[in-house]
Amino acid sequence: MNEDTFNMEIRKFLKKVGVTSQREIEDAVKQAISSGALSGNESLKARMTLEIAELGFTWVVDGELSLE
Repeated sequence: MNEDTFNMEIRKFLKKVGVTSQREIEDAVKQAISSGALSGNESLKARMTLEIAELGFTWVVDGELSLE
């Protein structure tokens, strides 16, 4: 295994996950506020699950997103 290549691949994957996730969350919240499903001052519970099937690996991160 090439440690440098592996490290760069992990970083690229996590950057893609981070940027894409932020965009999707922002769009979903804006749409929910526009439709009246959210008022815009809530705190939202969030969960991210990372899975690598070949390793039988699952990791869950729970958090909260405050809109104000």
